[in-house]
Amino acid sequence: MTRRFNRSMAVQRLAWLDGLRIFAAVMILLYHAQLLYTQYGYTPQPTGLFHNLQQLIPTANSLHTLSGWIDLLGTPALFGFQFVDVFILLSGFSLMLATRQRSFDWLAFWQKRLSRLLWPFWTVALLSYPVLWVLGAATEGYVPPVWNLFAASTFPLLFDPGGSLLLPISGPWWFIPLILSFTLCFPLLHRLMYGWGGRNLVMVSLVVTLGYRTLATYVFGGQPTYTLLDTPQGPLPFYVLLAKLSTFVIGMVVAQAYKHGRGVLFWPQAKALQMGFSLYAAGFVCQFYKLGWLVCDLLMPLGLTLVGMVVCRWLTSAGWGRQLAVNLGKYSYSFFLIHNFVVGWTLDLFVQGDGVRYAIALPLMILSTLILAAIADAVTPLLKRALARLWQDIDYLLARKPAPVQPSWVPSVGDTVRYLDQQWSVQAVEVLLDDGHYYLCKIAQGKYARWVSQEQLQLMAPTALVGK
Repeated sequence: MTRRFNRSMAVQRLAWLDGLRIFAAVMILLYHAQLLYTQYGYTPQPTGLFHNLQQLIPTANSLHTLSGWIDLLGTPALFGFQFVDVFILLSGFSLMLATRQRSFDWLAFWQKRLSRLLWPFWTVALLSYPVLWVLGAATEGYVPPVWNLFAASTFPLLFDPGGSLLLPISGPWWFIPLILSFTLCFPLLHRLMYGWGGRNLVMVSLVVTLGYRTLATYVFGGQPTYTLLDTPQGPLPFYVLLAKLSTFVIGMVVAQAYKHGRGVLFWPQAKALQMGFSLYAAGFVCQFYKLGWLVCDLLMPLGLTLVGMVVCRWLTSAGWGRQLAVNLGKYSYSFFLIHNFVVGWTLDLFVQGDGVRYAIALPLMILSTLILAAIADAVTPLLKRALARLWQDIDYLLARKPAPVQPSWVPSVGDTVRYLDQQWSVQAVEVLLDDGHYYLCKIAQGKYARWVSQEQLQLMAPTALVGK
């Protein structure tokens, strides 16, 4: 049976969507924290499931120490990179859900969407560099060159495909060009959705993605492991649009089905959990085999999203949970942009390899990143207004202006003038400092008064000269 889509249903489910976004951002933070804490001690390898499990399971002797148990409990975080693909799926879902019509203004969409992606990025880049410089100078740590800051501030106008300009500032920023590429392609995919139908679009995107991932694996020599970003000079073919296209398109198709009251979002919870765990288990095993690299990044985000949907729906079923998810979810993007700074410097300055300190620092890193994300989102509109005002001033100074024309008469207080075919008297006169030849006059007529330019007035009688 087809259910009708209405706005109340959308609001109810947007709460779980926001909750899943912030949860995915937190999992990515935990992933980078665990990765740096273990000094890149483990990353999935194409050596088989059992060999990888042997690397993950600590020895019996290590469990006699607190640090050993902390390492064991932190093992799931080593797979937090999988939530990057959840972000991609949710991005396709959200963009499609937001379009209510079959056709829309592409330019207006790009302007709005790119503004939402780039302005927070620029804010974080501009605010983070002075802090990095102070910390680096105080601790003799690494300070990104000013050239990297300039590259981040002018992104995407100045960007190299290898990421050598942005990645030294924050490794996870490789994701920004990817999500921008999906934004640029969305209008075309939206049009194909209605022209071809969702099923055909999914099939074509799967063929494209699987074909490209085959080339990326067996020809380009890439590996879908995010830790390889430590060496940006190496091949990174899995971090481009074609490698993730089908994931994004599936998100769009799910949203389109949801708007018509059908699809996986209306499945019973038990069915969604069963399907989600099955897809994730299959993708989890596939990531340990080279042939499995072709599909692992598709199966795992589908499974994680289904399971996360059920869990977040349950958590947001209460009013307080729904409000909390909505309030926190709006900071998920800035949270992602900032988290690597907080993780890196906390581990360097506070944790310093100590397991107990690391356990204490984890919740503090999450909370501090959330606070900084809220501050960045509050600063972003202020930065936009300041730069807009600066641009207006620059444009005024540099724009070509006609030569100033000497006024036919210089207004003064007491002049009688004609304005809108009525007689007024001049009460005050101000001279603009820009050229010294432009006057504003305060004219009055009875109890009415207003400021107008001299060009709008016609002199009727000048002020009588004193003593004449």
